[in-house]
Amino acid sequence: MRIIYSIKTALKALLIHRSRSALTILGIVIGITAIMLIASVGKGAQNLILGKIQGLGANVIVVVPGKEPKGPTDPSIMESILSDSLKMRDLKSLEKKSNVPTASDIIPVVFGVKSISYKGNTFRPTILGSSEQISKLFKLRPIHGSFFANDDVAGKASVVIIGSKVKNELFGASDAVGEKIRINKKNFRVIGVLPKKGQILFINFDESIVMPYTTAQEYIFGIKYLNRIIVQSNTVNNLPKTVYDIKSTLRENHNITNHDDDDFFVMTQEQIANAMKTVTETLTFFLAAVAAIALLVGGIGIMNIMLVSITERTKEIGLRKALGATNERILMQFLLESMALTTIGGLIGIFIGTLLSLVTASILTLVMHIDWAFSFPVSAALIGLIVSTIIGLVFGIYPARKAARKDPAQSLVYE
Repeated sequence: MRIIYSIKTALKALLIHRSRSALTILGIVIGITAIMLIASVGKGAQNLILGKIQGLGANVIVVVPGKEPKGPTDPSIMESILSDSLKMRDLKSLEKKSNVPTASDIIPVVFGVKSISYKGNTFRPTILGSSEQISKLFKLRPIHGSFFANDDVAGKASVVIIGSKVKNELFGASDAVGEKIRINKKNFRVIGVLPKKGQILFINFDESIVMPYTTAQEYIFGIKYLNRIIVQSNTVNNLPKTVYDIKSTLRENHNITNHDDDDFFVMTQEQIANAMKTVTETLTFFLAAVAAIALLVGGIGIMNIMLVSITERTKEIGLRKALGATNERILMQFLLESMALTTIGGLIGIFIGTLLSLVTASILTLVMHIDWAFSFPVSAALIGLIVSTIIGLVFGIYPARKAARKDPAQSLVYE
């Protein structure tokens, strides 16, 4: 019963000073709101990316040049971007049915960023060079025009398919098919326009141009190697065998006997999904850590306000002690006031954060035309509520102890 009476007394004291209580918990509200918003948006982004990766099929394998990175901060990540270890002979070897009998498609990929122009309008998209098979893998069906054929690859044809944003930036509302754009002082004919696709794996197709990889190698990048080779296994069950055959073929080509010396690595859909999940979770964690600073500021603010409140209520403390209240009861009351403030602030922050997350998901869906699903981060809500309560306890201890140690006689005559 004593604890219930102390809680009622603490809440009554907070209600007497509504404005001050509201301002006191503002830092807590902002901190919890930010954490909820970051966690929700981060989870939504993760679900969107993983959904698109899983949509490619579980039989997709990506061969990447360079050493395999051991983590997100491993310097090998940059090495894999700049590496030229995947040669054209590797592509030819993988295309031989005798080397990788369970592969249904071998898709070469080169990419980079270049400036393009059309009648004074310029844009800097990603240039993606590949074969006709990439249209089936990523479902790249042009809404206007058509995709290039394998004959265009063999003939190094100067043809391109442009993404939706590239089309809008260069051509506006006018028809782009049949027009010629300029890249590296060379003209390329637009034969197709893609619908909105968004980001899939390492490419944002809305801001990209797709062309035959032989054309990109010869006229755009001036290279003789590949940035990626995408392999599709004929069945999911044959995936391990396909991966084994790919590694064996490339090691034989590169004269590698020790697996630790591999100058390439292979990623399956599951590994790609796990890597993207790790990246998004790490980014979300760091952003949430920054937002948590607001909670620390809020805790300091609560301690200061509680100290002011104790000074103003010195006579009240003296009167309660004169009527028999112990130091423990006074300590408990002010601790409960502090914890009630931060807990209420946490609940308000969870509500506002959830509301803003829902609004953000709706705006992203409408503006970006993507299927961005709202996600309520249960763990973030629980952690936020627990942390806000702990902050009230930690930052309320000093003011509460100061109140409990006040001398009743001096407190009664305090002016």
